[in-house]
Amino acid sequence: MTAKLIDGRAFARRIEAELASEVQRLRDLLPPITLVSIAAGDNAAAALHQRGQERAALRVGLRFLCRSLAAGAREEELLALVRAQNADPGVHGVIVQRPLPEGVDARRVLDAVLPEKDVEGMHPANLGRTLRGEAEIPPCTARAAVDLLLATGCEPRGLEVVMIGHSEIAGKPIALLLLDLLATVTVCHIGTRDLKRHTRGAGAVLVAAGKPGLVTGDMLQPGAAVIDIGINQVADASAPGGTRIVGDVDFESARRVAGWITPVPGGVGPVTVAMLLANTVAAARSRLEVES
Repeated sequence: MTAKLIDGRAFARRIEAELASEVQRLRDLLPPITLVSIAAGDNAAAALHQRGQERAALRVGLRFLCRSLAAGAREEELLALVRAQNADPGVHGVIVQRPLPEGVDARRVLDAVLPEKDVEGMHPANLGRTLRGEAEIPPCTARAAVDLLLATGCEPRGLEVVMIGHSEIAGKPIALLLLDLLATVTVCHIGTRDLKRHTRGAGAVLVAAGKPGLVTGDMLQPGAAVIDIGINQVADASAPGGTRIVGDVDFESARRVAGWITPVPGGVGPVTVAMLLANTVAAARSRLEVES
């Protein structure tokens, strides 16, 4: 068996096409729909994410603005920058890039974004709505992972799912979204004693643990769907720059057992960006409804 590849780039392009049509319809009713990305410090990873977000935003027809502070930025400076975006009626969505400079309380900065402009879906108010099954702005990464799983055509009701990782960005909200679909979800993490015992019984395995090669083919049920959310940089002398990006799944061994699998890169990442844009458009639409 060789797994079918779940093409995240193609999936994201379809979402972008739908968003572009909606943005065009809203153009006469709204000022330019604007997404602001905030970063601080000499952060190569954040800069890379911003470039990808900007390219996608332009394809959809959104205005994308970068707001950056120097490496020595203090927490109060970041908070002031966030509050300025909150107060600007021309800004519809705000995302804060991580990591933030040492000494900055990232949670405090993230929580300062107004819930209605928190297009990453990570504000406590938005996470609370996700818990209640009422999310208007769902967490981007979680929604991307779940939508890619559903794209395989599997029936979520009653599906045995293992979620490896329990972060606020991925693991916890993914579990909540899948529970709303009546999947049977087991969440595994660093404290799980026998990971393989859980994964071998699952029809779907989602991984967001930050550990390259954690899940191997012998840990999977034949035909299972595998959604790899991990992004890790590993040494590779044959790659440009001496490193390459891999996920949390050992792709080569897993693809010989799984029924479906996402690649890294090119899987969950592009769809996460598309969901960020979808949340921005939803935030703009919600404001229009409130102001009408």
